[in-house]
Amino acid sequence: MLQSKVTFDSLRKVKNARVLCYPRYTTEEMDKRLQELEKLGIEVIEFTGQKQVYNTLVLGKGHVGIVVTAYRKGEKVALKIRRVDSDRLSMEHEARMLEKANRNGIGPRLLGITPNFLLMEYIEGALLPEWIKTLKGKDAKKRLHQVLRLILEQAWKLDKAGLDHGELNQAPKHIIIKLDDAPCLVDFETASDSRQTSNVTSICQYLFIGGSISNMVQRKLGKIDKGNLLNALRTYKEKRDRKSFEKILTRCGIDIFKA
Repeated sequence: MLQSKVTFDSLRKVKNARVLCYPRYTTEEMDKRLQELEKLGIEVIEFTGQKQVYNTLVLGKGHVGIVVTAYRKGEKVALKIRRVDSDRLSMEHEARMLEKANRNGIGPRLLGITPNFLLMEYIEGALLPEWIKTLKGKDAKKRLHQVLRLILEQAWKLDKAGLDHGELNQAPKHIIIKLDDAPCLVDFETASDSRQTSNVTSICQYLFIGGSISNMVQRKLGKIDKGNLLNALRTYKEKRDRKSFEKILTRCGIDIFKA
């Protein structure tokens, strides 16, 4: 693997800095992006994580951007880099969606924005599926109950705010459980405040009804009646009120623990 920590002054010289212009590097594009990084106050970029780009470790790789670790004023932060071939002309939309989520106490804090970069709070923790696998001991069930309740409450807040995340029906990469067991919803690049929200229904489908994660949850908590849950979800889609949301919590078997 290539060099891990690279100072701002060295970014032009090291090969893995080409990640900043993935997948088409030009000196002109690099010059423009370095100016933006300087504006954001980035001092160091650290290439580490579970994904790879150009034989370089990164935190995440998607259709719109690459996420890496960076440092600003000595603080560890997350930096999302707009891919050169992205169909997004800038990071402005995602920044606006994240800012709206932040106003409702959701998501990593937005720290800065330029056309090609989104600077966010770095969230230390594990993705939800990996976190569930680590649960052991007599308090494992209670911890899972509490985390699932907090996730659903965040989905409810987003529905109330009129902000649809857009990818919670398949969310293995979009929920990070922090070291204090607080869940954080991440990646608002496909979020929208103009379409019908479906955060609660989508996350329930993911957590309790379909796929490997629902099997993991039910092995830890016990089986639920999916038919009753689907009925509760249909009622919620019609009424979208707190009473119908709390009925969902009951059907999921997590209403007995307060968030």
